[in-house]
Amino acid sequence: MGALPEDEVFSAIGEDGFARLVAAFYRRVPDDDVLGPMYPAEDWAGAEQRLRDFLIFRFGGSKRYLEYRGHPRLGMRHRPFPIGRRARDRWLSLMEAAMAETQLPEPAAATLRVFFQQVATFLVNRPEE
Repeated sequence: MGALPEDEVFSAIGEDGFARLVAAFYRRVPDDDVLGPMYPAEDWAGAEQRLRDFLIFRFGGSKRYLEYRGHPRLGMRHRPFPIGRRARDRWLSLMEAAMAETQLPEPAAATLRVFFQQVATFLVNRPEE
């Protein structure tokens, strides 16, 4: 079975699926030598909530993210962080591990995988790193 259309991902995994995915991802980040230092130590819960709410909104669920944060402006919000190819690859690796852990249905995971690869590449602002 192939990937789901983006507008069907939320229906397939719901808020719970996104919450489990993002929690599994953020369990890996604090101890990661590449990504961990990029996150303010006092804002782990906030970072997790923002990603969870963004993904839920982006894939057809609640508009909570827009209500609290406004337009995503991903490029602007990530500009202060030095995101090179190594950070991009590590982010994708940790997210892939989180998807495997949470055992999301493969059609939804396939759609998320493509989205994550596209966005992670878009956010690279230090290509030489």
